[in-house]
Amino acid sequence: MTSLEECYAKDLLRRVEPSLAKARRSLEQSRVWQEEAKKALAAGANRSSLISCYNAFFHAARAILYRDGIREKSHICVELYLGSYAARGALEPTWIAQFSRMRSARHMDQYSFSAAPSREEVESAVRGAHAFLTRMEKLLEKTGPGE
Repeated sequence: MTSLEECYAKDLLRRVEPSLAKARRSLEQSRVWQEEAKKALAAGANRSSLISCYNAFFHAARAILYRDGIREKSHICVELYLGSYAARGALEPTWIAQFSRMRSARHMDQYSFSAAPSREEVESAVRGAHAFLTRMEKLLEKTGPGE
């Protein structure tokens, strides 16, 4: 997938009724996944913690889509959608880069035979998930649908 337009053309993003209630529920899911990540990290389950961190990122990002009335069927399209906010100056590009790194790390962990992440990598991901959620909450407060 290379463009937001392609995501819409392939029905990987589609317009639905905007829902602030679903956006809030998605933010809550992000918090739940963050807690799961912390518990897994404390238990030494680095891979599980990393996957939970990605889920925290994903649900925080998806809140923006729900608020805007967009349903996703592709994680890369979520990233591209957030990128549209960066292109308009409503979101700093660093947040898209962080989402992309987490998406790639999750993909590698799930679909390859790569080594488990280190404790330090996962601790950084846990901190990143919290920061990302905080930024998505601010984005929801400061912008309206599609702004």
